Amino acid sequence: MAEPGRELLQQATRHLMQHPLTCAEQEPELFAVIRRHEQTLDRWFTQRLGYRLQVTTTTARLYKATVVPHRPRLIAPVGSKRTMSQRECTLLVLTLAAVAAGPRIISLRDLIDDVRSQATEAEITLTNEPVERRAQVTALRWMVVHGLARELHETIDRYEHDDSADAILEIDFDRISLLPLPALGRARSAAELIDRSDRRSTSLRQWMRARLAEDPVLYHSDLTEPEWSQLRRRVGEEVAFLDEMFDLHLEVRAEGMAAIDSRGQLSDRPFPLTGTIGHAALVFIAWLIEQPQRCCSHADALQSITQACQQFQRHWSKARVENPFSLLTEVTALLADLRLLDCTDEQYYLQPAAARYRMNLTLHDSAESPADANDNEPAQGALW
Repeated sequence: MAEPGRELLQQATRHLMQHPLTCAEQEPELFAVIRRHEQTLDRWFTQRLGYRLQVTTTTARLYKATVVPHRPRLIAPVGSKRTMSQRECTLLVLTLAAVAAGPRIISLRDLIDDVRSQATEAEITLTNEPVERRAQVTALRWMVVHGLARELHETIDRYEHDDSADAILEIDFDRISLLPLPALGRARSAAELIDRSDRRSTSLRQWMRARLAEDPVLYHSDLTEPEWSQLRRRVGEEVAFLDEMFDLHLEVRAEGMAAIDSRGQLSDRPFPLTGTIGHAALVFIAWLIEQPQRCCSHADALQSITQACQQFQRHWSKARVENPFSLLTEVTALLADLRLLDCTDEQYYLQPAAARYRMNLTLHDSAESPADANDNEPAQGALW
């Protein structure tokens, strides 16, 4: 395949992995590529990952039904790229259930009444508190951003501060019908849904590829010895598939494998990060590498972070320096989310992939702290 054609296909596959629901009006150029190469893309996803691609005249939907990612999440429709809370996700599901049967044009007040009816049926208690109205607005805004609903008159944001506010919405039933995974219709519980969504026992090679694509660190300990042996024997094929589809480079070590994205764009949470949290995470990794068996207690970790706060107080956020306990919580949550740290029973264990971030840190001696100035900006490099 010519390089320009390969680049277009990689753009399409990378986009679909990040945006399993792609709308023509939001990404017209990429959607045109997806439609033009639908057969090739569907063959790649189906044969190699066990996924399924469905493309209509206005929408592309990638069904991921092979592996349950370590960190599945919905990103809130705001600039901060934060993940949606459990309350927001619950209200999103209730809202989707409320609009599934119509009508196509609905007022915000009627929709809220339908959501409350769905909540009652599901034995979920809803209130009219500002925090819940804010969560409801986030759920509705997520639907608007993803092309599932459109504001025709007034805006839904007014409901956050005024429970009597109203708006007129247009619902896209065709797109909403594309959302549920096939396993959802056959599952009778959350546990059964997760079990049906994981095909490790029925298609191991597809499962391992999908796991590397979704959770790019796959440790030896994640697999049984026969599974690890099979993966190592066929590692050349996996390298070729990941490179051709996503331009990912596979690093193979005795402790496991990591799929590295040299572009630093494929993950919703790149690492390393700038800012206080990113810098503190690197400092914590460097310290923990030096500890016996690369593990420590919570008390030792807190002492280390406290000392780091004193050492780097001119460069870190003042609010975080004054609260080392909170900073440690944020740092360990970040590293655990990236599978660089294992937290169990008040103990922290450094995972093997963290060793690739052992580095000497250089601080800028300036009046303005780099950590304060760039607290939310991503770094140039990324874990995947």
